[in-house]
Amino acid sequence: MTTASLLAADLVLAILAAVGWLGGGAAAAARRRPLALGLAAVALLATLARATTVLALARVGWWFVAEKVVIAAPLSLAAVAVAGPRLLRAADDIRTVAVPLLFSGYAVSGALLVTVLHGYPVSASAGLLAVAGVVTATAVSWRLIDARPSRTVSRAAVAVAVAALLAGTGLAVAPGAAPAAPHDHAYPQARIPDEPTRRFTLTAGTTTVSVGGHDVAAWAFDAQVPGPELTATVGDVLEVTLRNRDIGRGVTLHWHGYDVPNDQDGVPGVTQSAVLPGQEFVYRFRADQAGTYWYHTHSVSDVGVRMGLYGVLVVRPGPTNGLDVSVPVHTLAGRPLPDAKVEQVAAGVPVRLRLINTDSTTHRYALAGTAFQVAAIDGYELSGATSLRDTAVLIPAGGRYDLVFTAADTPVALDVDGRRVYSTGVVSTETGGWPVLDPLTYGQPAAVPWSRFDRTFTLVLDRGLDLRGLLPRYAHTVNGAAAPDIPPQVVRRGDVVRFTIVNRSQAVHPWHLHGHHVLVLSRDRRPAAGSPLWLDSFDVRPGEVWEVAFRADNPGMWANHCHNLGHADAGMMLHLLYS
Repeated sequence: MTTASLLAADLVLAILAAVGWLGGGAAAAARRRPLALGLAAVALLATLARATTVLALARVGWWFVAEKVVIAAPLSLAAVAVAGPRLLRAADDIRTVAVPLLFSGYAVSGALLVTVLHGYPVSASAGLLAVAGVVTATAVSWRLIDARPSRTVSRAAVAVAVAALLAGTGLAVAPGAAPAAPHDHAYPQARIPDEPTRRFTLTAGTTTVSVGGHDVAAWAFDAQVPGPELTATVGDVLEVTLRNRDIGRGVTLHWHGYDVPNDQDGVPGVTQSAVLPGQEFVYRFRADQAGTYWYHTHSVSDVGVRMGLYGVLVVRPGPTNGLDVSVPVHTLAGRPLPDAKVEQVAAGVPVRLRLINTDSTTHRYALAGTAFQVAAIDGYELSGATSLRDTAVLIPAGGRYDLVFTAADTPVALDVDGRRVYSTGVVSTETGGWPVLDPLTYGQPAAVPWSRFDRTFTLVLDRGLDLRGLLPRYAHTVNGAAAPDIPPQVVRRGDVVRFTIVNRSQAVHPWHLHGHHVLVLSRDRRPAAGSPLWLDSFDVRPGEVWEVAFRADNPGMWANHCHNLGHADAGMMLHLLYS
């Protein structure tokens, strides 16, 4: 089983155990002996079966089992120890085991709530709150079922619950604040003395666009979705003036995947203020990184990008030879873009398809009718790219793949999630059953350029209850905290930095570090075996553990977040900070 399957199985077993114990207790209180015994047997089996899933997860890493071993295991053992012997000694009156069964149900449920609401890392506060809940619920149930429970036991139970509740609440609701991320460092500003060779102006505003024959309300650059394609040649100096006509929540330009100087990165509150209606901001940087990139607003980005504030940025190494086509895939108001495009291409013409995923979820791309190579991923050319055929590629949110091929006499077609977006003629090939390329095994490998790491960070991605704001929220968390309370990662210029990124949640998290590309070292402890893979966006799927590294050579304060922008908005955002 995969780690994701083990996590899911363990969750199902925990739910079965909780339902079985609680249902058995309720049935026993109602004197329904066969039902009570049957549900208790299911609960006992599920509780014991969890030992198998927990042991299997422990072999993968402590991140996946911390609260299960420290909190769930003792509570589950207590459940079995209390309910098991009493079931064996149950006389004719099954009602006598109602409270022990309910206690077991509360114990397993408390442990389950710790996993669902607290997650990683394990803490004393979570354990104490779980104990308080179990003791309190048991005392109340005992009082309701038995009109004359032992006063001594009842008082002891209440005392334990109050003590645990006070201690747990004090630790959970008022933890030490995360170290503040300073915003006043004197980072070098972008100094481009040369005159711009490529000037663009982008005006953000509300508009209506046509998608598949339907009028859709949008936010757009220059009244079009996607915005104008910005192109440059290596050596150019780009100057882009951003104007905001009427986007009340403000706009910026973030150059996704293009490692600009920090003050050009377009993150409001970090590198600049949001551009409000009637204002403008000028971005200027040198085009020295050939590749496929895209731009989008980073102000209220979850809403702004979904509404259409994005476009393509392409930097070419020199004059183009052949056909160069950008295919940014997006979903606007539930409708997919682009509409199907048919283009005539003469045989023998080299073609480069620049595939760009501007959504917040992964898309599956399939190029039918020709052999092709994956020439580049996230703007970096691959070495030793080999010919592929009848093979699909998965592109994470924010990611880009460049596919190259030579046009033949027969037509080709590009499908995205089974939907035709580009073709040179009629192609009827079914692509749904094709295998998916693993980029970690594709191309010619090379040695890792570093022999040591100066900084090592671990990011454990999860979900949990965030109590730090005015209202509680169920947040996407990193190491148990949600933005803005996640401590920054502090590095020095020149450091070689390694990230271990662990996903113990049930959601896919496409990870994106601003200002740097990272070299993939391994996934699930299996070293990368293909061309050196320098990425700025990569899917960390449920149960996966990625190791990536980079050299800290671009000073500033950089956003480091999940590029499912809804997840980032719900807490999964932190910062990399140069000291």
